[in-house]
Amino acid sequence: MSGALQTPARAAGPGADAREGAAAVRPQLRMRHAVAIIVGVAIGAGIFKAPALVAANVPSAGWLFAVWLAGGLVSIVGALCYAELSAAYPSRGGEYHFLSRAFGRSTALVYAWARFSVITTGSVALLGFVFGDYMAQLLPLGAGGPAIYAALAVVALTAVNLRGLRDSASTQAWLTAVEVGGLVLIVVGALWLWTGGGPTAPVVPVVQAPTGAGGLGGIGLAMVFVLLTFGGWNDAACISADLPHRRSIVWALLLSVGLITALYLLVNWAYWYTLGLGGMARSDAVATDVLTVAFGPAAGKLVAAMVAVSALTSINATLIVGARTASALGQDWPRLQALAAWDADRGVPRNSFLVQGVLALALIALGAAFQGGFRAMVEYTAPVFWLFFFLTGVSLFRLRQIDAGHVRPFRVPLYPVLPAVFCASSLYMLWSSLSYVRSQQFGSFNAAWVGVAVLATGVLLLAWMRRSVAADAPAGP
Repeated sequence: MSGALQTPARAAGPGADAREGAAAVRPQLRMRHAVAIIVGVAIGAGIFKAPALVAANVPSAGWLFAVWLAGGLVSIVGALCYAELSAAYPSRGGEYHFLSRAFGRSTALVYAWARFSVITTGSVALLGFVFGDYMAQLLPLGAGGPAIYAALAVVALTAVNLRGLRDSASTQAWLTAVEVGGLVLIVVGALWLWTGGGPTAPVVPVVQAPTGAGGLGGIGLAMVFVLLTFGGWNDAACISADLPHRRSIVWALLLSVGLITALYLLVNWAYWYTLGLGGMARSDAVATDVLTVAFGPAAGKLVAAMVAVSALTSINATLIVGARTASALGQDWPRLQALAAWDADRGVPRNSFLVQGVLALALIALGAAFQGGFRAMVEYTAPVFWLFFFLTGVSLFRLRQIDAGHVRPFRVPLYPVLPAVFCASSLYMLWSSLSYVRSQQFGSFNAAWVGVAVLATGVLLLAWMRRSVAADAPAGP
């Protein structure tokens, strides 16, 4: 039988510490679990696809490595900002809690709604389809195979998470190990060629003419793909309350982002050495091409398994952090209190996991029926994400101002320069995402309206919540 199911008392306004309002949350994670979750969220299918797009937009191999290194540095700057916020205000709500304290519950509600209803569940559904597409290559199930595999992945991983945080974190650790092992294999393949091995003639990538677009515009677009591939490390904020010490989240973030940066640089070296810049830009499946050159055509099946595991890893990590945001939302708003129900023994927000899983399954069904609309809905919510990413950076400045006396176990070095860099990069990504959305249309429908609809429904939800609170308030004398 499951442990005791509790509904934490609501925090006393946005200034209350999350630990006071969520006493049922007991630290259950160790450093390795946190690193596995963060790395698992960040390293997804993007590293198997984005490098080709980056190579097509840079003028030389030097710029190729420069933009990936810049992506890592920007992510480390962001991680330092999140480390201060997470160490000072540990909460399973992550950005929801920071925004609530800095700008009030109304802003936080709109964010949480956008994240829960589309960003998180949409990401889970999209990753489910990536998993399904590659599993269908290994074991076909017919035309509906990808959707079936996607649904099975969501159901199975939701069940694992309902068993308890320890079980889901252990599963995440194993999946992340396999995922990282797949990336290491790509590097090993390139090293095998470098030492003169491989079934084909030695490659000479350095003499291949670069085909990158060049110019600031091309480099800027390359950075869009790079930062999207790095995205996900910020979800560490949602597990800050599950670590034993407040400064633990600092090291978890820095270790994770450092590991991700090193892996991405090594993998891109492997791609470049094996295929050259031009070969990377022309490749539709860059990882497959590298392993095919190194180990022969049979490596294609191995790549399919690698991408499937990467997608599965990201699904599990996204489920873990997404349910915590929903639980924090239910804790603050009485009409959504069911989402806050917390299984204290297992360390999981049971109802949030169930609702999250149902929504993800609904999106999978929608995607199976209307693939174009599903793709648009998921892909073009990026502007919403970067908007709230920017606001989270601004919240650090605001909380330093309005809550100066609060204990901060960690402070961002070189303040306010580094937080300003983080905010500027987020604004740039917001502008780039909007520009990209404007250039993409499906028929006569521009998918940018999906993000607008998400924010609009969040505002309507806020109005309903406020009306409900006013109606429930006792009448005056």
